[in-house]
Amino acid sequence: MEHPRRSPGATGQRLMYAVSGVLAAAAGMAVGHLVAAFVNPSASPVLAVGSTVIDATPTPVKEWAVRNFGTADKPVLLGSVALVTALAAAGIGWVSRTRPSLANVLVVGLAMLAGLAAWSRPASAPFDIVPALVTAAVGVATLTGLRALIPNLPTPGAAQESPLSHTAYAKGASGEPARRNFLIGAAGVTVGAAALGALGQKLAAPATLPSSVTLPKPQTALPPLPTGIEGKVPGISPFSTPLNDFYRVDTALVIPRIDVGNWVLEIGGKVDKKLSITFAELLTMPMIEKDITLNCVSNEVGGPYISSTRWLGVRVRDLLERAGVQHGVDQILSESTDGMTISTPIQALTDDRDALIAVAMNGQPLPARHGFPARMVTPGLYGFVGATKWLTKLTATTYAADKAYWTQRDWAIDGTVKTQARIDTPAGLATYKPGKVAIGGVAWAQLRGIKEVEVRVDNGPWEKATLGPDGGTDYWRQWFWVWDATSGRHELTVRATDGTGALQTDKRADPFPGGASGWHSIVVLIS
Repeated sequence: MEHPRRSPGATGQRLMYAVSGVLAAAAGMAVGHLVAAFVNPSASPVLAVGSTVIDATPTPVKEWAVRNFGTADKPVLLGSVALVTALAAAGIGWVSRTRPSLANVLVVGLAMLAGLAAWSRPASAPFDIVPALVTAAVGVATLTGLRALIPNLPTPGAAQESPLSHTAYAKGASGEPARRNFLIGAAGVTVGAAALGALGQKLAAPATLPSSVTLPKPQTALPPLPTGIEGKVPGISPFSTPLNDFYRVDTALVIPRIDVGNWVLEIGGKVDKKLSITFAELLTMPMIEKDITLNCVSNEVGGPYISSTRWLGVRVRDLLERAGVQHGVDQILSESTDGMTISTPIQALTDDRDALIAVAMNGQPLPARHGFPARMVTPGLYGFVGATKWLTKLTATTYAADKAYWTQRDWAIDGTVKTQARIDTPAGLATYKPGKVAIGGVAWAQLRGIKEVEVRVDNGPWEKATLGPDGGTDYWRQWFWVWDATSGRHELTVRATDGTGALQTDKRADPFPGGASGWHSIVVLIS
């Protein structure tokens, strides 16, 4: 049985309708992104949906994404949201071919899903729905306009269509100009959407540039950090991490836009006296410098999510003493401008480890991506319990009364950093010539310090590595050992002993729920 052949004109027309749907969605989201820059950047349709997806994603999936995509996890997520939206929009465009009213309803519905996502954010405001409303209006208008430019096929009643009718659609006087008009319109929408989206991205930039802030001097300036051994051992992590290389792991799809003139740190909850501290007031308070290594709980054994620098800030302990924390409080619930909440054990913020409300790192105001204008830094704790960025609120409370973002997702409460050592050089699976090969890396055990690092080749004896300069118990330690390499495939393993004499455990554990553990090993080829 011979199947009827699909008209080439019909195929081209269907494609135009699908493209119209995609471009309508792109135009709507671009204008919505622009409007969000004036309302709330996080209310941008794509960003709002992306943030909601992050919150709803199960922990194992999140860990898989961090492990496989690293710092590219956010672009991958936003790209996935855009792809799904494009597929849905193409379907809506195809529906508009025969049921334009239904297609318009679907466009509005798609935009309202983004609006609901924006409204559901912890720090949302009533006007956060506006970008979604604008997205819906622009999407419907764009789809209607592009539909009007699509050339019509001959009426369905012409059952026995002659070859001349195909020619009339494809090359006739009415077909070619109509197709050209559609292409011009589609190109215009594409360029306009790209331009408006880029403008929205620019306008959503931080309201105050960190470089405009004049930093106060610490009460007592620390001596400069010692020179690291990275100049002697190529490939080893720098002793002090450059700002541009400092790791960033958080859930924020857009960096909060904060005007320091309006920024206030509120301290409340179970305290004797509630405090509201402006940024200018914060800068007048006694400042201290601290050399601290900060690492993420999502860091796998041997992973990259750890960095070290000198911080400048106010002791959290001093602020809590001014507020007067009441008896029975066991956690401080900190909150960021975008609504992220983190719980920190009260003891970690009131003991002599000197947890900070930091305003600077590496001698410069906090970069926007690292928490400008102020963030928490708590020595000895992973970032997910002690390093709130874009800080705006501290609440004295209890774990029984309030659960933070990560606590709700069954992560550990205390978040104490585990002793770890990492091989930075040589690179895993790389090939080297026989002879002297420098093996080097970093080790850390915040609050305890590093006493010893040992390296093992295959199943041989543990060899004591040479330690780099000492930056204090809260700072990582560089190390190296020169190996007389012989031909073959070799496994290199490292382990550390902390300042208390406790040997790093070899028991392997995943990052969830309280941080990874185990010895770091790599394989190298010598030939």
